[in-house]
Amino acid sequence: MLDKPQTAASVVLPRADRTLERFRLSVPKNFPDRITRPLNRVALAAAHVVADPFAEVDPWLGAAPDWERTMAYRDYLWGLGLGVAESMDTAQRGMGLDWPMALDLLTRSVKAAKATPGAVVFSGAGTDHLDVAAARTIDDVITAYEQQFAAIEAVGGRIIMMASRALAKLAKGPQDYARVYDRILTQSREPVIIHWLGDMFDPALAGYWGTPDLDAAMDTAVDVINRNAAKVDGVKISLLDKDKEIAMRRRLDSRVRMYTGDDFNYAELIAGDDQGYSHALLGIFDAIAPAAAGALSALADGDTATFHDIFAPTVPLSRHIFKAPTRFYKTGVVFVAYLNGHQDHFTMVGGQESTRSTLHLAELFRLADAAGILRDPEQAAARMATVMAARGIA
Repeated sequence: MLDKPQTAASVVLPRADRTLERFRLSVPKNFPDRITRPLNRVALAAAHVVADPFAEVDPWLGAAPDWERTMAYRDYLWGLGLGVAESMDTAQRGMGLDWPMALDLLTRSVKAAKATPGAVVFSGAGTDHLDVAAARTIDDVITAYEQQFAAIEAVGGRIIMMASRALAKLAKGPQDYARVYDRILTQSREPVIIHWLGDMFDPALAGYWGTPDLDAAMDTAVDVINRNAAKVDGVKISLLDKDKEIAMRRRLDSRVRMYTGDDFNYAELIAGDDQGYSHALLGIFDAIAPAAAGALSALADGDTATFHDIFAPTVPLSRHIFKAPTRFYKTGVVFVAYLNGHQDHFTMVGGQESTRSTLHLAELFRLADAAGILRDPEQAAARMATVMAARGIA
């Protein structure tokens, strides 16, 4: 296999053995700027929030989004044929947004989507405004879900029903999960996406669905979903276990979509097998949006070879970005957006630019280059050099 053509752009990067290397960037791949054709998979990106670096706010205690840049990024994703998963537990609320600010964000996105032909947005509804320590009963959980569902439906939004920390704390067994989900789904205005989030993303959700046994948990989840199939658009499973996802996919009611949340194995899960395939609701699609658009367009044309050729080098990048502790993946996603010029700074809501090491960012840069997603090598090299200099690498 021939080496990729290189550019004149280069940057000094650290190695794990404490030496430095002069890394020369490759020529970026030619991915689409816009997608206007129909795709044969629903693809939602959990889009990041851009921080306002000039705001007078203590990032660990408060959030100050740059709304203009945040909404511009959603326009960019919609232009590539991707939908947006908004105000999600790991992607946005996991960056430090509380429920009032999450509602502000999703209200802006729903309004923008309605003014953008073909734009799709789903918004997360959870119970995070309920103080877990103060929650006493399952009825408290039901009321919290009802409040967020009502707020999202009031602005015309479609809903992703997120996992509840309060429910994980209070539930005595599978029957309490069934009670909550049956009650909420019965009341929903439109079919929702259910998100089963694993404890690798949020340790407080260990034992969700009433048991630490994933097979038994799946039995409960499938029963709840299939019993309420008319009110369920699909289920997103975020366990980073492709075999569990495939097993669940094959058990779902035919009306219910599987949305992969597996940022390690998304390519093969989206491609599918002779018994079905997964749609996508992925955090990594924020970072690799043009590659995702190109791969999904090829798949829609029946060109599976090109689909896999495009996605194959993005998988090592995704696995690196989502490596444990997985909840810190947002740092890598925002870093790619900074390198690619979608924002002028590497400042994050919640101060999360500090959650990954210098070596982690250096390896991310190498893998992003190998995936061909650094669209302007000179700009990417200059911005990487700035970050490295701030961390003592000159």
